[in-house]
Amino acid sequence: MSKKYKNIPPLRSIKAFEASARLLSFTLAAKELHVTQAAISHQIKNLEEFTGVQLFERFNRSLKLTFEGRLYLVSIRSALEGIEKATRQLKSRDTTGTLNISLLPSFATKWLSKRIWRFQQQNKNLDVRISAFEWLTDFKKDDCDVAIRYTANPSYPGLKCELFLEEEVFPICSKQLYESYEGKLTPERLLRANLCHEDFNSEGWHDWFAAAGVQTKPDLRGTRFSHMVTMLEAVENHQGFALGRTPLVQDDINRGLLTAPFDIKIKGQMSYYLVYPEDTQDDQKLQMIRQWLIAEAEQFKNSIT
Repeated sequence: MSKKYKNIPPLRSIKAFEASARLLSFTLAAKELHVTQAAISHQIKNLEEFTGVQLFERFNRSLKLTFEGRLYLVSIRSALEGIEKATRQLKSRDTTGTLNISLLPSFATKWLSKRIWRFQQQNKNLDVRISAFEWLTDFKKDDCDVAIRYTANPSYPGLKCELFLEEEVFPICSKQLYESYEGKLTPERLLRANLCHEDFNSEGWHDWFAAAGVQTKPDLRGTRFSHMVTMLEAVENHQGFALGRTPLVQDDINRGLLTAPFDIKIKGQMSYYLVYPEDTQDDQKLQMIRQWLIAEAEQFKNSIT
């Protein structure tokens, strides 16, 4: 060992001391470190001989830190935490392996799946796994690096939330259906058309017609869908009008698959957020996908006319 570090004892002695001091038991420290009690006692004895200081008071059935031992424990813990943090940061610089993203199936299908190939072209050593489920991922249990959550209340303890995409809500239909009205489609005529409804959304047709200044009956008839993607598929096949949400329909509008017949839009109460654990925000793989997603979101916003 370099003379510069001649006062650093073996790491196994330090680990034995920290565990014994925290648990105040050589037996429990041995169990935690998967060694024998004799090995722990031997390491503590070596450390005390190395430092020339008694670190523990030993009794028949108990163990107590000396004053010097308590001071040493504070410094040792700080040093071990520094080593752990430095090692974690070094490991996080590995830009190979798999990056796991959790999000809703509708957003995965209509937005992310159309773009993720660009990220993989730029990062060929990194695989991407997209987990598209209706339920929220549990970062403590699931193998997930980042989630895209759709919520009006982005408050999750221990997680960092960044606003990613907001949305506007407005009527959409197929180009063929729109052309069948020969330029005579109005909000009043739309009220008598086949309206598609999606369950479980905060804004509905009543809200849009109110913004358009059209009075409606309490019960608006039409076809009801439990899932946005299924409803959009029906709309693309000329089966009626639906309320589109910008992140899920703008690409198809730009491609000419869908049409937005009116300029009247209402602001959605829900938005998309990037969510990830606060203690992983310096992870290099996370930052790679985060920065790419933010850049894609900006490009998407600029595509909205």
